[in-house]
Formats: sequence, structure tokens, C-alpha cells
Amino acid sequence: MKQYPPTSMAPKAVAKPKSKISASRRLSLKILLLTRATEALEEEKIAREEEKVRYLGEKLPPLQFMGLNMNDLQTLCKQIHENIDKVDEERYDCEAKVYKNNRDINELNLKIQDLGGKFKKPALRKVRVSADEMLKALFGSKNKGSMDLRANLKSVKKEDIKQEKELTMEVGDWRKNVEAMSGMEGRKKMFDA
Repeated sequence: MKQYPPTSMAPKAVAKPKSKISASRRLSLKILLLTRATEALEEEKIAREEEKVRYLGEKLPPLQFMGLNMNDLQTLCKQIHENIDKVDEERYDCEAKVYKNNRDINELNLKIQDLGGKFKKPALRKVRVSADEMLKALFGSKNKGSMDLRANLKSVKKEDIKQEKELTMEVGDWRKNVEAMSGMEGRKKMFDA
């Protein structure tokens, strides 16, 4: 069996190689890239404008109003209105498609978030909290006095408990009470009392 020398688990710091390009050369390259990018943007803008002019030239030929009588002008206006209606229908269809696609994209993004964001609820544990801590949590630092629950209880004397027991014992057996009160002796006791 081969034995390998012990290796440390910490990764070694890799020295970053120094750039072979000087700072001034790097700056000049950045400037060149930015100028090329601005030139490309300008060329794109000019190409778009030319495409727009070409498209409008195809779709909208120049109108000839000279030498037309009233009937010809009316037919020309009707044609223009028909073309406007067609364009409006196409625009509406395109807007409806864009709206539908945006809605679908939003729904799919929500589904992706739902699928990717599976959140596992942590297991809850019981925590013992005293009354003082609970009041602090509920009311903040407003409640400065400690809450002594025993001080707020109604105090009961032991003598009162004994008297209640004697009263319940006297009333407890009703048969004895009825027999004692029945007959003349019972009535005599009521008058004597």
C-alpha cells in the first residue's frame, strides 16, 4: 500500500498573473471599442430610417390630385378609407397577439418561480416563555413592571373555606332536614327561631 504525504485541506492561494497589457494600452482599446460601438449604433439607426422610407414608399404611393374631377376624388377617398380600415384591423390583431403573448410569458414566469421556489417549512419547536417575556414581545418595552400573576389573584382565607364546608354539610342531606321540620316539633322550631 502506498502512503501519501498529508496534504492540507485548505486550497492554495492562486497568484493572479499580471496583465501583459499596460494600463494605457487597455484604456486606448476601451476607447476604440466604444467608438466602434457608437458607429455601429449610428449605422443601425440610418439603416432603420432608410427601411422605413422604403416601406412607406411601397405601401403609400404618392397621391395625384391634379386633374381629378369630383367623382374621382370621392373614389380616391373611399380607397384611402378602406386602406385605413385594413391597417387598423392589422394593428388591432398585432396588439392582441402582443397582449396575449405578454400574458402567456407572465404566466410561464410565475410557473417557473413556483417550480423553482419550493420552500420547505422548518420544523417548529416548543418554546417556554414566561409571562414577562410574553408581555415584552406583545407590548415592547412599554410594560416596565413585571407581571406577578399571584398578586392579582383573589385572596381566600381558610376560615371562609371551613364555613362554606359546614354550610354544604348542613344542606347536604335534605331528608334529615325534611324529617326535622315535619310535624309539630319542626313548626315549633321555626317559631322559636
